[in-house]
Amino acid sequence: QVQFVESGGGLVQPGGSLRLSCAASGSIFSIYAMGWYRQAPGKQRELVAGITGGGSTNYADSVKGRFTISRDNAKNTVYLQMNSLKPEDTAVYYCNTLPARQSYWGQGTQVTVSS
Repeated sequence: QVQFVESGGGLVQPGGSLRLSCAASGSIFSIYAMGWYRQAPGKQRELVAGITGGGSTNYADSVKGRFTISRDNAKNTVYLQMNSLKPEDTAVYYCNTLPARQSYWGQGTQVTVSS
């Protein structure tokens, strides 16, 4: 059974940075394409960044140039470096496979961007 545990969220001022981590259980983590998703209040969950097992990345237009996804297969961990944060980045952030599997959703980590 695969489980993902997200961490690293918090309250940050506009223009600030945060680094999110997603620790995965399971020995086949390295073969999965992974994604970071977010859900803002009253909105649908959306994909913000994805990374293949080989390290190829893609980003939503809204975060391109500000967010960087990376992975460490030896540590079964995926990261999301978020810079130049904006109030509209406020959301609960989740990691999951790409495409997402319903049973793999974790609790997420709250990111709040506010002055």
